Amino acid sequence: MPVGSTYPSESSTRRDPQTGALVRQVTGFPVIHHHPFYYIPPYDDSGQRLFFVSHRTGEPQLFLEDGPGGSLVQISSRPDLNEWSCHPSWDGRYAYYTAGNAAWRVDLEAMCEELVARFGDAPIRQPGMVGASMGTTSLSNDNRWLCVNVRHENCFCMHIVDIESGKDSVILERETIAHPQFHPDDASLLRYAGPHDQRIWTIRRDGSQNRLAYRRDDEKKEWIVHETWLPGTREIISTNWPHGVMAIDIDSGAVRWLVRTNAWHPMVDRSGTKLVADTTSPDVGLILCDLRRESAPIHSLCNSSASNMGEHWNCNHCPYDDGPVDVYAPQHTHPHPNFSPDGDRVVFTSDRTGVAQVYEVEIPNKGP
Repeated sequence: MPVGSTYPSESSTRRDPQTGALVRQVTGFPVIHHHPFYYIPPYDDSGQRLFFVSHRTGEPQLFLEDGPGGSLVQISSRPDLNEWSCHPSWDGRYAYYTAGNAAWRVDLEAMCEELVARFGDAPIRQPGMVGASMGTTSLSNDNRWLCVNVRHENCFCMHIVDIESGKDSVILERETIAHPQFHPDDASLLRYAGPHDQRIWTIRRDGSQNRLAYRRDDEKKEWIVHETWLPGTREIISTNWPHGVMAIDIDSGAVRWLVRTNAWHPMVDRSGTKLVADTTSPDVGLILCDLRRESAPIHSLCNSSASNMGEHWNCNHCPYDDGPVDVYAPQHTHPHPNFSPDGDRVVFTSDRTGVAQVYEVEIPNKGP
């Protein structure tokens, strides 16, 4: 189907049997659906458009829900789409993604696709389902700079594209680059993931000041994973699996614990005051925590009932330290919760019905 094709709403609601929270199922067609990766905004700034991927055309394409409970609109038509590369522009004018060997965007007013940059001859998407193979992108908070990681021969290259001029610059080359993210308040600063034993790095947009932000405890085989910026600070939060979530000050190196529990993919709202996370091994559902209170209690938000595939997560240290790991972890089986811009709703993915669908849950009383 072409860009701009519309489908009727598939929205339905129910109460979570454990917490009573109102859960809305956004998609219902019996194929794989998922929202963007956990730290990438699934909404534009207005919170009216919810972006997701659907396989209903026979291949993954980008869609949006036009207002809560509104029509579903197809916004890409590419046979070579990288389904984890979607990043809506903050102002809601465009949605960016990669396909084949290029970065594209769709103009959501004209409903047409536009080429942003082309990166050589090889496809950006690499075999695999985690880390650098996912091909996640990042768009700066001023909607001007797009970061795309591209595999070139034996290394990854971090490309920064100036959307206004079209200039494409390679600012970093190294063996592993994954999950880049611009700082939410500083378009000149990014974080990214390196190899498992040196995970959290920061770098300036011009390629300067590339440095390790956290040196893990190798003797403990710390598994540092699933990081994101904490808005309003110069801290990066990260899971120290399975022990909890830390905040790391990138200037001083100071570390503080935010949550000491099984928090798998942690994400914070735009005010930096609430944390949501999914859980696994064991799965106790989605959890909420108030970051304004030290040692704040952890609240149950709702059950995700996702299959959470990935046996390597049932481990109390980094399994990659023990040798090669055969990973089978389809990302659409992970909830990856994230907040709406106003912090009143959380979107997540679950295959509870036997196929992955997108859900949205209201936060009772606007918070934990």
